[in-house]
Amino acid sequence: MMDVSGVGFPSKVPWKMMSAEELENQYCPSRWVVRLGAEESLRTYLQIGIEATRRARAARKSLLHVPYGDGEGEKVDIYFPDESAEALPFFLFFHGGYWQSGSKDESAFMVDPLTAQGVAVVIVAYDIAPKGTLDQMVDQVTRSVAFVQKRYPSNKGIYLCGHSAGAHLAAMMLLANWTKHGVTPNLKGFFLVSGVFDLEPIVYTSQNVALQLTLEDAQRNSPQLKVAQAQPADPTCRVLVVVGQFDSPEFHRQSWEFYQVLAAQTLCQGEWKASFEELHDVDHFEIVENLTQKDNVLTQIILKTIFQ
Repeated sequence: MMDVSGVGFPSKVPWKMMSAEELENQYCPSRWVVRLGAEESLRTYLQIGIEATRRARAARKSLLHVPYGDGEGEKVDIYFPDESAEALPFFLFFHGGYWQSGSKDESAFMVDPLTAQGVAVVIVAYDIAPKGTLDQMVDQVTRSVAFVQKRYPSNKGIYLCGHSAGAHLAAMMLLANWTKHGVTPNLKGFFLVSGVFDLEPIVYTSQNVALQLTLEDAQRNSPQLKVAQAQPADPTCRVLVVVGQFDSPEFHRQSWEFYQVLAAQTLCQGEWKASFEELHDVDHFEIVENLTQKDNVLTQIILKTIFQ
């Protein structure tokens, strides 16, 4: 466990001035967990995800392993509310795991509380590294969103949520060129949870062993650097950037600076309805684990955004 007295504030030291060891530390979320040891926090996170998914598959109407493309890893699980309705809001979730671990089969955290309130939940699989490159993952996620829109054209809004690396993939959808997919998704909201939006620092950490990102790859796939040129298809679309109190200072900086870029556009051009939330007393893993609970702060924020 480490001293977290400085957690909650972006680091005073720019990442380029950090030692290799400190940069590695900043981008290792489990080292910042205060309630458990690093290994135990990862184990608990996995157990909660597996159990939530088992429960969701047992209790909810679902379509599992639905292909959104031809690739073996291009599948979604769709969970439905008990009350069938023609037009539902759809909540798509992209799991985290530094683009190299995690699976849709252990990520159905929020299915119970959201389907109970009339929201269809889609858990998206994508080819993690080393099988998939980051460019491929972004393309897969884009096609998964287009697939949901085409399959459910009368939806009451598509809401994208990603955690950690998944928040990066969700944020990349702010930049997507939908015309080449033959459909404009009815995007109404983004929930970007403890994400990484400028990928350059990742190039210099051990996470890049599997990813093999060049500096050019990182810059091309950094929404932080690109979103200022993007325009939302729907100006009412909301973008919520969320970070946990016990995320590392670098994760705080990443979220805050991405929010600032969005907020500047909101101010200048009325482009994005952006907001920022630091969730009290949660770490990088609890912030998603707690989505299993209907009275959790973030669960309630999501439901209020969908049903505002």
